[in-house]
Amino acid sequence: MKGSKRRPRPKHLAKKLLAIRNQLGLTQAEMAKQLSKIPSPPDGAMISRYERDEREPSLFALLAYARLAQVSVETLIDDKLSLK
Repeated sequence: MKGSKRRPRPKHLAKKLLAIRNQLGLTQAEMAKQLSKIPSPPDGAMISRYERDEREPSLFALLAYARLAQVSVETLIDDKLSLK
């Protein structure tokens, strides 16, 4: 059936997003505030879903995370690359 197969997802993205938030010393609500300027910004509950690998962040959210952590978006989505 067309569209029934999930597309591949990075296996380590959720862990990387959690690590970034922890490195920045932010709560989930504070991280949501940091992302408040992007289109369709996430709230604290959505940040939690990202970190538990229940939801995938938008490209805008990934870009914001990468900029906050001063890493490339590639570092976030490539499972072969780790956060420094």
